[in-house]
Amino acid sequence: MKTLYLIRHAKSNWTLDQIEDRDRPLKGRGIRDAHLVSQYVSTLTAENEHIRIFCSPATRAVHTALIFAKNFNIPASELRMVEELYHADAAVLREHIARTQDEFNTVLYFAHNPGITDFVNAMTDAHIVNVPTTGLVCLRFDVSSWSEIGPGAELITFEYPKRLKSKE
Repeated sequence: MKTLYLIRHAKSNWTLDQIEDRDRPLKGRGIRDAHLVSQYVSTLTAENEHIRIFCSPATRAVHTALIFAKNFNIPASELRMVEELYHADAAVLREHIARTQDEFNTVLYFAHNPGITDFVNAMTDAHIVNVPTTGLVCLRFDVSSWSEIGPGAELITFEYPKRLKSKE
């Protein structure tokens, strides 16, 4: 079994003029939402689980991944920034995930839409319209190697800050 968490970066700050898209930082709300969702995810994973984190090099994705890493007690040096994840479509996500080292049964990917939503819909029958910012989708693949992933994954959870806040 392989477990994949796809997390869309947290809400970014659009008020800064003359800043490149990939350099946009998180808003305060995005930071709070990343802490909320990462704490929720920590309840789904085993404490001693060997987890790998991959993220887009966009500032908003890196900062989101760093918050998750901190809350998982994973050193920042363990994050793997992957250039091809910046605005990756579903096919690119699948290609990269399929190359994940099999020693990791659980991986977290921090990326962007529409790639995340399209990937989830291609791998499951979930029919998700949109994974919102800091949205989390957990998929389980009944395979022994990441190279074997494909349609038919089980949707374990789909959560996002607004829904988690309503449950408090």
